[in-house]
Amino acid sequence: MPKLPLDILTPNAGLNLLPVLLITALALLVTGVVMIASASMDIATELTGDSYYFAVRQLMFSGLGCVLGLVAANVPVAWWERSGWLLLGVGLFVLALVLTPLGTTVNGSTRWISLGLFNVQVSEIAKLCLIAYLAGYVVRRRYELVNTWIGFLKPLGVLGVASVLLVVEPDFGATVVLMTAAMGMIFLSGVRLSRFMPLIAGCLLIGTLLIMMQPYRLKRVVSYLDPWKDQFDTGYQLTQSLIAFGRGDWAGVGLGNSVQKLFYLPEAHTDFIFAIIAEEFGLIGSLLVLSLFTLLVVAGFIIARRAEKEGKPFAACFCYGITLLIGLQACINMAVATGLLPTKGLTLPLISYGGSSLLMTCISIGILARVEIERMVAAGGEQPQGIFRGGAAYE
Repeated sequence: MPKLPLDILTPNAGLNLLPVLLITALALLVTGVVMIASASMDIATELTGDSYYFAVRQLMFSGLGCVLGLVAANVPVAWWERSGWLLLGVGLFVLALVLTPLGTTVNGSTRWISLGLFNVQVSEIAKLCLIAYLAGYVVRRRYELVNTWIGFLKPLGVLGVASVLLVVEPDFGATVVLMTAAMGMIFLSGVRLSRFMPLIAGCLLIGTLLIMMQPYRLKRVVSYLDPWKDQFDTGYQLTQSLIAFGRGDWAGVGLGNSVQKLFYLPEAHTDFIFAIIAEEFGLIGSLLVLSLFTLLVVAGFIIARRAEKEGKPFAACFCYGITLLIGLQACINMAVATGLLPTKGLTLPLISYGGSSLLMTCISIGILARVEIERMVAAGGEQPQGIFRGGAAYE
């Protein structure tokens, strides 16, 4: 992979980033549990009769996520590289499976498969699987990718199939995140920016057509441009979110004192949890959450850059992709809540209610930790341990 202008991020190659990565992720995880307990009490009472229903489930998901993250941290990076085709098959399979009678429809979208105790959002699984496959492709076919159009278009064709399956669900937000993260990975591999221009133009054209073809998407765009024009219909969700930000002022109204969560703001504990954070903790709390995500993303990029400099191209590319997924989803969610982007059904990683997103994000954090562990152990001349082949990580 080419040299990138990120050396400023790695002034000390010996600095252990694991505490920064894990403490930041844990802080966001705890924030999520606390805020869901605050934001969901009334709706949980209305729907289930148990005011702590969503909070308890989120706490359970958080515990399971920590376990899965620990497991991921013990899986050698080489396993992900060897399993690229398997992961591609899994990703496409689950995206197709949700379109069968096994899929569960909620609010007009068929994005979930019911497992009894909870629903699995298949796009969260597919995104990680497809990013792992793409990282392997970038390493195996880098010369072809950088120097030929056919090498550039091959992975985009595979991702195009996944995007079609996502749009059919429909899950337009996941499509945007996946394709943007993929193009970011390809760009960081050394592909010239001019190669992306026709692709970007094509994506904008397709996106415009998709918006025009579905009335609800067009309404979202119109309400985004002027939410107060129809604040009790198409602009209702955004205006209620903006009211929450306004009520929060500098320091907020205090934990548990939000008014917007009292059935004014729909999806207060999922897609618009950031608005409740802003209302209860004000600008200070919002900036703190934003700072935590910034720190998490910067740590992920530094880990990726270090792996690249140590001659681990797959690990570097995989980390770039994972970090882009987390960072883009967080940015889009917060931008939607503040009215900077049209409404999309994307959760705030580690904070919003939802088991699938939480579990896959914890696994992603575990992978980032594993890459840093392998780098540090390799620098010390020791063999990293894993959960396969009797505990020895294989190359």
